[in-house]
Amino acid sequence: MKKRTQVGIIGAGPAGLLLSQVLHLNGIESIIVERQSPEHILGRTRAGALEPGTVNFLRSAGVGERLDRECHSHKGIEVCFQNSRFRLDLEELAGDNITIYGQTDITKDLMSARAKLGGEVIYNVANTSIHDLNADSPLIRYTKGEEGSEIKCDFIAGCDGSRGVSRESLTEKISTNFEYKYPYHWLAILCESRPVCDELLYIHHEKGFVLCSMRSPSISRYAVQCGVHDTVEDWSEDRIWGEISERLPPEVATTLDTGSCVDKTIVPLKSFVTEPMNYKRLFLAGDSAHIVPPTGAKGLNLACSDVYLLSKALVQYYKSGKPDLLESYSNNALERIWKAEWFAGWWTEILHIDPNHNLYKRREQIEHLKKLSRSHGAQMALAESYLGKSY
Repeated sequence: MKKRTQVGIIGAGPAGLLLSQVLHLNGIESIIVERQSPEHILGRTRAGALEPGTVNFLRSAGVGERLDRECHSHKGIEVCFQNSRFRLDLEELAGDNITIYGQTDITKDLMSARAKLGGEVIYNVANTSIHDLNADSPLIRYTKGEEGSEIKCDFIAGCDGSRGVSRESLTEKISTNFEYKYPYHWLAILCESRPVCDELLYIHHEKGFVLCSMRSPSISRYAVQCGVHDTVEDWSEDRIWGEISERLPPEVATTLDTGSCVDKTIVPLKSFVTEPMNYKRLFLAGDSAHIVPPTGAKGLNLACSDVYLLSKALVQYYKSGKPDLLESYSNNALERIWKAEWFAGWWTEILHIDPNHNLYKRREQIEHLKKLSRSHGAQMALAESYLGKSY
């Protein structure tokens, strides 16, 4: 089967769906191909701390109604270390707040929006490959069942994540990869329990980092620093709650609600960027181009930022014939990406415990946190980075 569209999109995660939605609203055709089923995609548990710019972009794309109705706004974050605790007032420091709304919910909203507008999303495909990038009309080839198909496109948007075919198409001769693997892993937990606090709580503890977050008044999310060789099976619910309780400030630990864990995942922490983010008529967006450690809550926000820039460039091209925004897409996106990579890496290194127990690094971390607890200027810089205002 042969198809023709203006923009072929590989990947039906938030980046691919959002790009398709925005292009549709601007009169540009697209087709998405996705190797997984909708049920599999919606079954993945991901974070959901949204910058103000991300929220506004989702609203402009017509997927803000349920978000506005069900989200939780956090006006600040709290940080704990050495039995001390301080709060950063994001609203006072940087004039805005962070919005908590799960990535799964965003994906569900985008799926519904694409279906409502008749968007073409082809799920459960296999053997996806990219061809003829040097031609005016590159091809996406794939199989569904026993049938082979191809889509002829003006452009291809690679939104298929870190293990997708899009990144693989940018060979070493075309791109340079920058990667750093942190000596920390997370056990990420979603559980049926009352959150221990009303805002995000970041804990630096001698036994390891903990992040306390929420999805709703009855659903909590925790991230617990664990060993790099740990498996999910190593962490029983008794061990999970025991470790969290020990690492929480005493006054918070007494309020800990130990509910049932509905999802447990081991998350390696790493940073990755590929440059450039395009070749000829292939453009990368989201995790296919970059990965950040989740401590800084930047992954989904960067993906939406990529889509904003790429959609703006494609709209300009189709409406005026000018290619300048497409030509500058990679540089414009990377400027924000590297700032976010730095912030997420810095925040990660300060809060986590070095498994090699380097005493110098430990003391350095404490001094950083002391300065942050006392300095209005340091708090303002963190708040602006956290909200994406300094990019």
